[in-house]
Amino acid sequence: MKLIDTKDAVGHVLCHDLTRIVPGESKDAQFRKGHVVTKDDISMLLSMGKDHLYVWEVDENTLHENEAADRLARLCESEHMRRGEVKEGKIELFATEDGVFTVDVARMDALNDLPDIMVASRHTNSPVKAGDKLAGTRIIPLLIDQRRIDEAEALMGSEPLMRLTPYRKGLKAGIVVTGNEVFHGRITDKFTPVVEKKLAALGVPLTQRRVSDDNTENIVKAIAEVRASGVDIVLCSGGMSVDPDDRTPAAIRDSGAEIVTYGAPVLPGAMFLLGYYADGVPVMGLPGCVMYSRASIFDIVLPRVVAGIRIARRDLTRLGNGGLCLQCEVCTYPNCGFGKE
Repeated sequence: MKLIDTKDAVGHVLCHDLTRIVPGESKDAQFRKGHVVTKDDISMLLSMGKDHLYVWEVDENTLHENEAADRLARLCESEHMRRGEVKEGKIELFATEDGVFTVDVARMDALNDLPDIMVASRHTNSPVKAGDKLAGTRIIPLLIDQRRIDEAEALMGSEPLMRLTPYRKGLKAGIVVTGNEVFHGRITDKFTPVVEKKLAALGVPLTQRRVSDDNTENIVKAIAEVRASGVDIVLCSGGMSVDPDDRTPAAIRDSGAEIVTYGAPVLPGAMFLLGYYADGVPVMGLPGCVMYSRASIFDIVLPRVVAGIRIARRDLTRLGNGGLCLQCEVCTYPNCGFGKE
């Protein structure tokens, strides 16, 4: 810290807040600690009676918090994101598209292990809307040795730490509703309206629907008809348990899909099935909980499918930590811990 003439303060960093008093009107900090003095500030400072100022001694190896935050933000940001204004050494990132926000968690942990640096974000694989806040960066002290930021940049390399994958446009979905009880008209199909609403929320219309009994061959035929219509997502509801009449998993396999997983460490949603056909079209077997639970495995997986993110078995098996829905009286999903990694 050193004392300098105010007229020579342009480019220097203030060590403390400077208060301006307007009699009968206000008393507040006109300039905050950490503010970099500009040419336009000089007349105001002098009118406040500040002929001299205490400023930080900054050399060529020292970065102000705003400069450091800018460089940290560059490590995080990628397409479909925008920055907020730098404020008190902090830069926040916001979504410019609806989609799925992902974070390279291992690399972010490594970055936050460095002293005097922090990056905070939403959980990876979060569905977001345009305008949503995604992440924030800053350094802990007001000033930082530039070599510390150099180290962070070398550690992160050229790949962005965060990505936002927009939902694909123009997709269509089809559903095969299975079960003798629906096929023979014993009960009304309550599954399709629920699924249709969840799809519509992500901009995907349900354009095909078939109803099949519990005969495996008939389910395979119904899936083939839905596939032939050119849909981008295939859904099968009902018959996903271990009862003797539950034939849907076998039918999906027999329809030519490569099964990623049958079963997931998520409640509700343990009997969920995910597979892909050779042309990349995903197929999901939906357990009964999707019909009556406000949030389930389907709500976790569907945004990624619509965004075109290929899901591996490991992506689902790691959901166990956070995979228990607490069935809150007032559901706030996705703004809760359910499905968060």
